[in-house]
Amino acid sequence: MRLLYLLNVSNAGRLTADSGFTFADLLAPALVDAGVEVIVASPVPAGDERVHFTRTASPSTKYRARFNPGMGAMVRLFRHHRPDVVVANQIEAAPAIRAALLEAGVDARIAGYCHYLPFSFTDTGKLELDPAMDDGGLGRSVLLAFAAGLAACDRVLVHSSTAASWTSAAAARTGVELLGEKLHVVPAPRDVRLVRDPADITPPAGQATGIYNHRLYAHYGTSRFTRLARRLVAEAPVRLTVMDLFGTRSPERVRLDPSPEQHLGELAAVDGVAIASDRGDRIRYRNLLAEAHFGIAPFRPGCPWSMSVIDCQAMGLPVIGPRTGWPAEHIDPELLFDTDDQAVGIANRLATDPEFYRLHAKRAHASTADLAPAAVAARYLEAIK
Repeated sequence: MRLLYLLNVSNAGRLTADSGFTFADLLAPALVDAGVEVIVASPVPAGDERVHFTRTASPSTKYRARFNPGMGAMVRLFRHHRPDVVVANQIEAAPAIRAALLEAGVDARIAGYCHYLPFSFTDTGKLELDPAMDDGGLGRSVLLAFAAGLAACDRVLVHSSTAASWTSAAAARTGVELLGEKLHVVPAPRDVRLVRDPADITPPAGQATGIYNHRLYAHYGTSRFTRLARRLVAEAPVRLTVMDLFGTRSPERVRLDPSPEQHLGELAAVDGVAIASDRGDRIRYRNLLAEAHFGIAPFRPGCPWSMSVIDCQAMGLPVIGPRTGWPAEHIDPELLFDTDDQAVGIANRLATDPEFYRLHAKRAHASTADLAPAAVAARYLEAIK
């Protein structure tokens, strides 16, 4: 099988902050190990030297990635490589991929991976547009483009059962049916560089460090986290490390959404909160995780999955999180909270109860056991066949 992986990189200047790139970087070599010829078409190489690479232009904005995928370049790419399967890493581009395959005279299956859902559902079943995709009122158009992409795919892959439920419901509301073998849950692989035996972890001795390693966009619920952070450092024996994943962003990205810089400044002013950066270095990132005792899940209402949560858990760090979306599906119920009071209580127990901590360090690590790249590659191939 010849698989052409169309990879949109949204953070070329800080690849460690791009979960889609990390996914491809870990998955592609595992697919090669399984006997697949893999070609990654991307602004930057992914995988190892066995993965073929074709350089493509990086879209300058998130809307260009969705509405201007560059059909002419795709036609040339398809004619040159003649793939059996094309992976659409940007679902909204799938109709253009289908049209480009027709123009190129190439008969290939399209497997779309829903890395980012531009919507979420409330507990009462109300569909809400993602505010990050609603600049200038474009949210509804992005949703319809997403639905059109689902219709154009032969296979649709999602991270989690939560994502599958939301994707099916959104598709149905736009007249797209995901029947039979079309929709598959294939979680992302864990990073083999970020795996630690929980037996090697020493529980905190009455004082714990929590780490928040998520993007600081407003739509990730950063204001909600900031409120909790103030209470954690004031009311529990806890200090917090907040990661600056982006560093200096381009003026274009800041203009579209200045919220990360604003939230970073607010958090830096809180006593007991330290700002840290891995500077794009995976070893430094591992060390920052190893210095922490527990992680905190994002407060994003439409969270269908989180690479950063998996990073923590693979390192044996218990992760506490709000009882919503994917965190409610994945995180141990004893570590979920509905209120700040409950979150403070859980953090206090992790800091002061060694047996409770050891139990949840083991459970956290075990929750990622099925996410080794080889296991995920096998599920991926089964889904797209």
